[in-house]
Amino acid sequence: MFTKILIANRGEIAVRVARSCRTLGIESVAVYSTADAASMHVRAADTAIDLGDGPASSNYLSIPKIIAAALESGAEAIHPGYGFLSENPEFALAVADAGLTFIGPSAHAITTMGGKVAARDVAIRVQVPLAPGTDGAIASAAAVEAFGAEHGYPVLVKASAGGGGRGMRRIDSEPQAKEAFDAAVREATAAFGNGEVYLERYLTHARHVEVQVFADTHGNTVYVGDRDCSVQRRHQKLVEESPAPGLSDTLRRNMGEAAVRLAREVGYVGAGTVEFLVEDEKFYFLEMNTRIQVEHPVTEMVHGVDLIAEQIRVAAGEELSIMGNLTPKGAAIEARINAEDVAEGRFLPAPGPVDLLTAPVGEGLRFDAGYESGDTVLPLYDSLIGKLIAYGPDRETAIKRLLGGLERLQIEGVPTTAPAAQTIVAHPDFQELRFSTLWLEETVDFTEPEPVDRANVEVGGRFYIIPTFNDYGSAGGYANAAPALADPSAADPAAATGRTRQARAKREKVSDGTVKAPMQGTIIKINTAAGQRVAKGDVLFVLEAMKMENPITAPASGVVGEITAVVGDSMAAGTLLTKITEEVAA
Repeated sequence: MFTKILIANRGEIAVRVARSCRTLGIESVAVYSTADAASMHVRAADTAIDLGDGPASSNYLSIPKIIAAALESGAEAIHPGYGFLSENPEFALAVADAGLTFIGPSAHAITTMGGKVAARDVAIRVQVPLAPGTDGAIASAAAVEAFGAEHGYPVLVKASAGGGGRGMRRIDSEPQAKEAFDAAVREATAAFGNGEVYLERYLTHARHVEVQVFADTHGNTVYVGDRDCSVQRRHQKLVEESPAPGLSDTLRRNMGEAAVRLAREVGYVGAGTVEFLVEDEKFYFLEMNTRIQVEHPVTEMVHGVDLIAEQIRVAAGEELSIMGNLTPKGAAIEARINAEDVAEGRFLPAPGPVDLLTAPVGEGLRFDAGYESGDTVLPLYDSLIGKLIAYGPDRETAIKRLLGGLERLQIEGVPTTAPAAQTIVAHPDFQELRFSTLWLEETVDFTEPEPVDRANVEVGGRFYIIPTFNDYGSAGGYANAAPALADPSAADPAAATGRTRQARAKREKVSDGTVKAPMQGTIIKINTAAGQRVAKGDVLFVLEAMKMENPITAPASGVVGEITAVVGDSMAAGTLLTKITEEVAA
């Protein structure tokens, strides 16, 4: 067994790995950017090494710096967590070349299964069903148009090298093809250093179900249950649960066996997740994530295992110890708590200081956090603050415990997705299994109570968005108290969607035409020019913040005034970008 492990990550997952190291009696070494020096993951580790200032490419994504830190610290192995370099085959090779152990699969397995185009080829070889898609990567928007003409819309353009919704765009019609293709390539290149994309037919009524696989170096490969991750916004998961509810035993077994075939075909070792789309008792291979998943705690809760510790043991050459824990007991549900402004369903990243964070305590509750009171959510990284997980002997109990935990979770200083999670988990559709990957964005209404104004204040040359509070005690018009639910008697998803759209339309406010940066970030695209006439909803700017591209749309129809930004500008929240008027610009 190892005596010292370097954790090549930050935030919640770095804290989580340090905890398992401590349980195993292993010393943990954190790495951090200069901006992250006071972060929780640094405090959680036994020792920590500064990787320097600058963007993630200069520290958390710098393979030479991380290898040097591991050698300097005397670590014998490196745990990559998720994100950053976790699915980078060059990193896995560099770790091995340095005489260290990479706690994850081989570079070959990462290259094959981490690249979605290559993974589809593996799925074909081992007879795992696939949704219609391109045979390989595509090189232009023309390929999107040709695919759409043959298979119909909507289609999905996806980054071959990544996940987490980055480099992914839904295309509903041919006119959207070029913009969506360009945006996906641009975002994939920025997030993964690889702009390769491919296409899949988008299934409009599917659920997202994934299977946890684990393999060791002794020939054992097993699947450790499944998870439902259908509740998503912008292709990023918000609520996950295990086991995936409502599946037949046959479907569950067939998916698990298919996942094992994929893993064995590439000689997989360690923890991995095979993702499927499930529709009408059929399943289709989506992708494989060659790392530990964000949502792994729900699997741990229903199987009574520590998957991080199991990763470490397997990397050290030990045999799987979880062979007797393959049947789930009870149910577990996880809510991701992100620093995001949910108002009107926008889910905009909202970095800032966490003035207070108090996790709920109670039977069956667990809170995996990357922050504590006094920490700051930086705009340089993703917005995940932590994950609240609830376990129960059945799904109904787990839901009740999660709702109680969300009610008692206290986070002050930044808006979070906790109230949205309450709305979701309490929703009759969620409780009665009437949901798909499109359900959240098409059906659930996050605009109650009526939105209120926010003040934009300039202090010392920087702009700040100051929320005002309404009678519900909520900031930005979104209550932290009991969520507003859709009509419990509404069993018709189409009717519910119609009511949601009507409610949103009624709450639309007259705009003064100003267009401002909704959060701190970098302008990466400008789609308009002064004097141009635009329609309400047209995308004027694209701002990159916390690893995601955020479109900034026209609040009203009219003529674009002077544009005060250029591509590459770093914007503070509230910075004026332009103003839409009915007057012709001079």
